[in-house]
Amino acid sequence: MKKIAVFGSGSWGTALALLLVSAGYRVSLIGIFSDEIELMKRRRENVPYLPGVFLPPEITPTTDLTEINTEVVFLVVPSHAVRESARLIKPYLKPGSIIVNAAKGLEENTHLRLSQVLKEELPDHPIAVLSGPSHAEEVARDVPTAVVVASEDLTVAETVQDITMTPNFRVYTNTDLIGVELGGALKNIIALCTGILEGMNPKDNTKAALITRGLAEITRLGVAMGARAETFSGLSGLGDLIVTCTSHHSRNLRAGRALGSGKSLPDVLREVGMVVEGVKATKVAYELSKKYNISMPITEQAYKVLFEGLSPQEAQVNLLLRGKKHETEHKAIFGL
Repeated sequence: MKKIAVFGSGSWGTALALLLVSAGYRVSLIGIFSDEIELMKRRRENVPYLPGVFLPPEITPTTDLTEINTEVVFLVVPSHAVRESARLIKPYLKPGSIIVNAAKGLEENTHLRLSQVLKEELPDHPIAVLSGPSHAEEVARDVPTAVVVASEDLTVAETVQDITMTPNFRVYTNTDLIGVELGGALKNIIALCTGILEGMNPKDNTKAALITRGLAEITRLGVAMGARAETFSGLSGLGDLIVTCTSHHSRNLRAGRALGSGKSLPDVLREVGMVVEGVKATKVAYELSKKYNISMPITEQAYKVLFEGLSPQEAQVNLLLRGKKHETEHKAIFGL
């Protein structure tokens, strides 16, 4: 039985370790916090993040970075920790090993996609990205799930596809790395905004409008940055958008509800207790919309709510009173 390394022992890293065991692999689940790893070893359970999910003997929780010397390494850390983590694991990597990034986000100061960050830090390693509608709480319990793995090299994507496919985990491939990454990162903004609406007690019509128009502006920015428009109708676009805007597992949705009910951003982040990627993504996407001269009205209003003190009620009014538009916006979306 071959061994695979998962770096990052949070909920998603643990869920992927369980998935890989069900696919027939032994897994080194590598974390940097010794107290959490020791608790995991003792309880055979990730108590803080996935309580009630048993870890089989094929998973070895460890802080030993030499265990990362495998042919495929899954990097499962928050987006802001990707660069630092790449630097940390670099001396221990097997030459030419495939790095599969499972984080969804954009680097805050550079505006880089995470695969670009990894290419800078690990230039000698093929990079793939795993994305799509896949809450850790459900993958860990073997709930039927479909995701997409993207790489500029189709053979790399197919290798990861072969490794991760199980009867309840269907994996598609895609060579549109830009689109897959942006879909996974930008949907968090719309999920955060959906939560804000729910905190304001709106009706279903309002949420449906927000999600639909949110997808339109995600697509506009994605195409401007070199993605294919059709990717945003797939699992890392529409699929991930649906699950993140509707699921009780969604941190972004929970954070948004708290904001919509009147709580401050610092209080909300403390209350959630885990990384809320939509907050950072909003800032980066707003700055990118200015760079590419792309209209992203929902993102703009979210930015003003999060960072400029605008009330959610004022943001809603601003969106509804915008000038008249044509819905399909062919030129903006498809580059025609």
